[in-house]
Amino acid sequence: MIDRAQAPAFGQVENIELIRAKPLVLANGLKVFSIDGGEQDLVRIEFIFANIAYDPKKPLQAFACNTMLNDGTSELSSTEIADRVDYYGSFLQTDYNNDHSSVTLYTLNKHLANTLPIVKAIISDSVFPQVELDTLVRNQKQKLSVNLEKNDFVSRKTFNHVLFGDTLYGYDITSNDYDQLDREQLLSYFKTAYQPKNCTVIVSGKVKDESIKLLDELFGKDWNNAFDVKENKFDFKAGSGKEHYVEKADALQSAIRIGQISINRNHADFPGLQVVNTILGGYFGSRLMANIREDKGFTYGIGSALVSLKNSGYFFIASEVGADVCTAAMTEIEKEMAILKKEAVREEELALVRNYMLGSMLGSLENALSHADKFKNIYFSGLGYDYYQNYIQTVRNISPEEVLNLANKYLNFDGLQRVIVGKK
Repeated sequence: MIDRAQAPAFGQVENIELIRAKPLVLANGLKVFSIDGGEQDLVRIEFIFANIAYDPKKPLQAFACNTMLNDGTSELSSTEIADRVDYYGSFLQTDYNNDHSSVTLYTLNKHLANTLPIVKAIISDSVFPQVELDTLVRNQKQKLSVNLEKNDFVSRKTFNHVLFGDTLYGYDITSNDYDQLDREQLLSYFKTAYQPKNCTVIVSGKVKDESIKLLDELFGKDWNNAFDVKENKFDFKAGSGKEHYVEKADALQSAIRIGQISINRNHADFPGLQVVNTILGGYFGSRLMANIREDKGFTYGIGSALVSLKNSGYFFIASEVGADVCTAAMTEIEKEMAILKKEAVREEELALVRNYMLGSMLGSLENALSHADKFKNIYFSGLGYDYYQNYIQTVRNISPEEVLNLANKYLNFDGLQRVIVGKK
């Protein structure tokens, strides 16, 4: 019989084996990586394009171009594209973030010959119909109008602009920016950005030889490079900390977002600083949660994160608290940061954080698709698989003294940009 009065034994994660991506290059220079694993017949094919040639006079160009890719080609309408993909039980999505835009197909291998040509049409022959553009502009303006009533959205928008200015990372989008979109700028960006030299293909799941051959037939021969690519490069420096207050007179809650420009995944200190962040606010048992949620009852949730971007990185703390306790919450945040810089973390707490971080990483590797996601993190940062080996070793072996040193090196409350939306 199991003695349920005794907690089950657990052991620390010793090593994590990743399915390594296999590279190949097609005749036109297109880079392809395959991550093969699993028994299901599902395959995911991602076409990932770097965001390029950023122009602050056209801040929505890359976003709108990616969003409208499946709105019509010279031969297929948006409805026909959707119907053909749905017919085969497949799924097609576009996605946009600060550094990359992507087109992703999920399908069974047996339907790839019928669905992959649709992707080819989308990324080589999109026409951006005016009626679809008008719909996009109308919907996005309405969405922005609604979001601007949300304190959390305004705090995030203001915070990004404070840190990164009018670059792709921080541009303060307004309704007027959507009105400046036109077909010509989308077509111009499409021709420049959506070409083989600016694309990386990642195939994951049940990867068959026939699938790679089909990929080569469709994308390796008559899809050509035609334009030079201007890579986005930004240079950021952490400024002195200031408070930025956006008043909402009738607010019952205030949104807090504070942080600063920091290091990204390329920096040697990044894994260790991830440990520091987890202790402070990176999981449900963190110090910020224990103090500000559990003890003080100021909020339902508070957290911190260390974010890696291509050209930068940043650290932030975010929460929504009662308007009447906003100042008190800020005081407690400052207090927790000061304690982390002054007192060495206890070994018991550090052991808990180690197990959480390694367990989370292990738990995130449930299939070949998630192994592909891990590969993207390092590939687009210019790193190799040794990054994860170093990450695991750092988490397993970091000492309380190293945590203390990193906290003092990177956490400075007075240097944080402090955004408050609502009432102080």
